[in-house]
Amino acid sequence: MDGQLLLALLLLLLGASGLRGQGPGGPEEEPLEEEKVPEEDGILVLNQRNLGLALRAHRTLLVQFYAPWCGHCKALAPEYSKAAALLAAESAEARLAKVDGPAEAELTKEFAVTEYPTLKFFRDGNRTHPEEYTGPKEADGMAEWLRRRVGPSAMRLADAEGAQALIDSRDVVVIGFFRDRQDEDVATFLALAQDALDMTFGLTDQPKLFEKFGVAKDTIVLFKKFDEGRADFPVDEELGLDQGDLSRFLLTHSMHLVTEFNSQASWAIGVLAEVGGAGWGCPWQPPCQLSLPLQTSPKIFAARILNHLLLFVNQTLAEHRELLEGFGEAAPPFRGQVLFVVVDVGASNAHVLQYFGLKAEEAPALRIINMETTKKYAPVGGGPLTAAAVATFCHAVLSGQVKPYLLSQDVPPDWDRRPVKTLVGKNFEQVAFDETKNVFVKFYAPWCTHCKAMAAAWEALAEKYKDHEDIVIAELDATANELEAFPVHGFPTLKYFPAGPGRKVIEYKSTRDVETFSKFLDNGGELPAEEPTEEPTAPFPVGARPKVAVSGPVALGLPVAGVKQGCSFQLGLCLQDTPANASAEPKEEL
Repeated sequence: MDGQLLLALLLLLLGASGLRGQGPGGPEEEPLEEEKVPEEDGILVLNQRNLGLALRAHRTLLVQFYAPWCGHCKALAPEYSKAAALLAAESAEARLAKVDGPAEAELTKEFAVTEYPTLKFFRDGNRTHPEEYTGPKEADGMAEWLRRRVGPSAMRLADAEGAQALIDSRDVVVIGFFRDRQDEDVATFLALAQDALDMTFGLTDQPKLFEKFGVAKDTIVLFKKFDEGRADFPVDEELGLDQGDLSRFLLTHSMHLVTEFNSQASWAIGVLAEVGGAGWGCPWQPPCQLSLPLQTSPKIFAARILNHLLLFVNQTLAEHRELLEGFGEAAPPFRGQVLFVVVDVGASNAHVLQYFGLKAEEAPALRIINMETTKKYAPVGGGPLTAAAVATFCHAVLSGQVKPYLLSQDVPPDWDRRPVKTLVGKNFEQVAFDETKNVFVKFYAPWCTHCKAMAAAWEALAEKYKDHEDIVIAELDATANELEAFPVHGFPTLKYFPAGPGRKVIEYKSTRDVETFSKFLDNGGELPAEEPTEEPTAPFPVGARPKVAVSGPVALGLPVAGVKQGCSFQLGLCLQDTPANASAEPKEEL
């Protein structure tokens, strides 16, 4: 009996061992039940363990990498939740998710996340090549960006009724007329439609629609409920459709010929800085609200319309309102070259007038500003502001026949009586480039917090050197005075003009205290070798928590990581990011 029992147990053990030890083709262990991905406000909460599960479960997934301390992430959070709700309400297959970056260091490294928030779009479970999110940061825009990737980016139009209904549904509608829907030009058109979220797109290959809308060959037609009503972009039969050319065409023709200034909106600062680089930004002074509606300004800078023509009028006066018709009549030939803007001096636009050196009683008046150089132009001579006069002024500026003008305050009677000398545009050249003097100048903005913080040190420095006949300590309000020698983009900017010929200029970039200033002056405009003279440029490490202090207009959508410290002339605000061990003085240079 004992032997039989032993044999039975042995057979059972061998059988179990054989089942577990089957080769690669044999059955495997039943997997444990997979964990459920947690959610918050309809957003999947991902980590290293469950990301793969989420990618398998959802064909399209937008993932936000955020940091709990990041102010921009906090600002994005409610819009992100709204976008998730919008998509859920329409049973869209796209889902939204989030990853706590500092807590998930492996994931931030895997996906090369260097700033917060960073959004990446995953399709079909592809973990190795996610698409960078390039869309807007508000709920409707995020939802539409995803819709155009999950579904068609252009509506298929089969008949005249459907085409007309689409045209009537929006202020701006773009329809691609293509004889062959399989042509590669169609793919180019649909790719552009994915990202042009402020326009509605249609697509047709129906001959009867070509005939109805007077289209003879492959053409993209922009229909609009303003200005010309329609603009056609024929496809080059030899070169095909160029996406960049089409994008610029649509951006240019989707804008109104004349835009009314809106002091309640603000420039899309992130777009301006990104598109234009060092020379771009909102040039008008705090609260930096010279603006077109937010939906318009990104188009302007993407289309690179550098020249803006401003007509200053008092809308309460009938004789001023009568000028608007002629102003609009002059605009069509300059579409894409000059942006026509109407500014009501009767509204809260004193800062705009100040920037252009105008007073309300001087209206009506014309001014042109080049947004790349920030140079400003005024008509030469007087005369009525007719359509012909407006066109003549535009042609003269574009052809280089008009010289830019520079703003300057009047020279104060006591400009040289204090230890800190007061410079303005009218006396700057004479003082700064005096070959017998070493001149140290602070360029500041009255609203700049960093300028205010160093004011006491600058006064103390001037007091220390007031008896040195060859040293001048001075300051210039760069918001009210412009210089031909160089532009000033950041505050405070400190420049040293050594004595002697050659108009030499040295920019000071070190610590802003009396001791370091003194070493700089005593050493002829340079610091001893052991002193650092350049700001550190290392970005914030992922997971590091910066100290952020903001003054001026704050709702700008600027990224936290990588932004330098200081006050920006063109943004009209002050920023301070202070990474660990950073000793550089704050200053924003665009």
